[in-house]
Amino acid sequence: MQDLVGPAVGTLALVAVGGYLLGSIPFGVILTRAAGAGDVRNIGSGNIGATNVLRTGRKDLAIATLLLDAGKGAAALLIARMLFSNEVAGAIAGGAAFLGHLFPVWLGFKGGKGVATFFGLLIAACWPLGLMAGATWLIVAALFRISSLSALVASAAAPFYALLPLAALGLPAPQPIFVLAIFTAVLIWIRHHENIRRLLKGTEPRIGGKKA
Repeated sequence: MQDLVGPAVGTLALVAVGGYLLGSIPFGVILTRAAGAGDVRNIGSGNIGATNVLRTGRKDLAIATLLLDAGKGAAALLIARMLFSNEVAGAIAGGAAFLGHLFPVWLGFKGGKGVATFFGLLIAACWPLGLMAGATWLIVAALFRISSLSALVASAAAPFYALLPLAALGLPAPQPIFVLAIFTAVLIWIRHHENIRRLLKGTEPRIGGKKA
């Protein structure tokens, strides 16, 4: 029951604000500018995530962006969980960090699509859940070579994975994590609305290809 009983509302509000501010750090923009690679928002899709950073031709910056975007979501969740020993606080901080990445105040609320942050959150919240979602991404990517499709399938599968019995590993997925998986999946699908349109038209670029 302790996972369902959280800190006071005021405390949770501060947790949410802290998580949002951490998640809103636009590492893709910061790294590309600092490295002299220009503003990633003026390249390719204009997205601030690792996939678009890769279009600058700098694999090192793309990897760093991927790790930092994933890490900020994980850090927000883990710090809140550690401070309050509570899954509710962790899920709220993680969800707020995810919102921060998608809608960063520093960039006029125009952020990324949240895939790296999504995986960082799942691994921090319940690592078997994160690994299953990651494996799903890899399988779909290997079959279809389309990054957006892989993200959509993996995010849609995550809430179902959260319901799987993990008692054998001693790591049951608590209810707040299930809610977090649904929350992030819905937002990922919303943020990928243009990709979904291109997928239906058969014009979505494949992994390794160039975006027009």
